[in-house]
Amino acid sequence: MFTAATVPDKLTSEHNLKPDVWGRLCVGAGSVEFHVTGPPPFKATVRAGESLIIEPEKMHFVRPSADAQFKVDFYR
Repeated sequence: MFTAATVPDKLTSEHNLKPDVWGRLCVGAGSVEFHVTGPPPFKATVRAGESLIIEPEKMHFVRPSADAQFKVDFYR
């Protein structure tokens, strides 16, 4: 689990997943803003107990709240 203090810089900077790799953002506490830079641009707030699917090759980044605890599971 990452927190606002331990989240790697790569996750808070624009990046993408490789072809055929999907992610699942799972939030255990607080909230995480998930941003897709496009196309098309998209923004969602994922709260404790919720998850969000991250599509392959979509440029994105996250912004965790100060009390966030979250992880990303990867699937091929």
